[in-house]
Amino acid sequence: MAAPRSCALWGYCGRGWSRVMRGCRLPGLRSSWPGSPLGARLLSQEKRATETHFGFETVSEEEKGGKASPDSTFCLDPMEMIHEDPPQFYQVFESVAKKYDVMNDMMSLGIHRVWKDLLLWRMHPFPGTQLLDVAGGTGDIAFRFLNYIQAQHQRKQKRQLRTQQNLSWEEIAQKYQNEEDSLNGSHVVVCDINKEMLKIGRKKACAQGYKTGKSYRKNLQLGLAWVLGDAEELPFDDDKFDVYTIAFGIRNVTHIDRALQEAHRVLKPGGRFLCLEFSQVTNPLVSRLYDLYSFQVIPVMGEVIAKDWKSYQYLVESIRQFPAQEEFKEMIEDAGFQKVTYESLTSGIVAIHSGFKL
Repeated sequence: MAAPRSCALWGYCGRGWSRVMRGCRLPGLRSSWPGSPLGARLLSQEKRATETHFGFETVSEEEKGGKASPDSTFCLDPMEMIHEDPPQFYQVFESVAKKYDVMNDMMSLGIHRVWKDLLLWRMHPFPGTQLLDVAGGTGDIAFRFLNYIQAQHQRKQKRQLRTQQNLSWEEIAQKYQNEEDSLNGSHVVVCDINKEMLKIGRKKACAQGYKTGKSYRKNLQLGLAWVLGDAEELPFDDDKFDVYTIAFGIRNVTHIDRALQEAHRVLKPGGRFLCLEFSQVTNPLVSRLYDLYSFQVIPVMGEVIAKDWKSYQYLVESIRQFPAQEEFKEMIEDAGFQKVTYESLTSGIVAIHSGFKL
């Protein structure tokens, strides 16, 4: 018998994996036990066996994503999460997790780094910003966010020191070593449905020297927390975050409209939605070259580097199935966002979509 709906909170840097059911009262996590209003709503929803796309294939919604939701059964050992017949897109990212960052560099010739940097520059987070990064398992956006905030703090610190000419060397050194203030209350929560991707993110966090706490609350205070959860049923309170980001993840969601509605729900009034995603190429010549590269080269790269042809064939197909810029803009507006805009990058290969909860 399946356990109650649940999600896992992941500590990092060698502290082990901690599992907390959604019903526990942790800061920023909402309860979804059957007795709660949310639980009653979720339990009353009917599961419709409708069809959706998986790349160019047609599959049932349950096959694509239903069994990867937080309905999954957890063992007593939180390191092990059991999926009976895991959904296809879950298997895709589980199989490529270890080579995910390498393949991103190879496939995009490193340009994905510029796209993600642009996303942060468009966000322009301020001190105290609370960010939710969904489908961000390997931490690319999270680390950029933390680095951006810390760089802001350092620039401010240098300006202040220049105006204080009478400080001793010891006082100057002490100011530079005060790491606890470097985030100015900002933090990022990385939420991903895939355990293997979160493992990679944790390892990267350790390698980059991010500190760890013994609890979710402490990790937030230190600036970085990891949560195993579903974009369609986010385990967070309403009006919780200042910014919601999702980079190259929303096209893999079974119900994009539900994910957008959840993004709107967890954002504070005035909060901002930002999505970086593959889009429709606008230049006919670039489009032909892009198709040739995508279908003839990328799957071969996947086989050679990640030993996985099918996953990268799905990647290419899922990009072609994703709505064009204008259509996705309308979907974001339908979810309740206002002042919705998009910016096409690299001839429309990707686009940054933005909207506000007003």
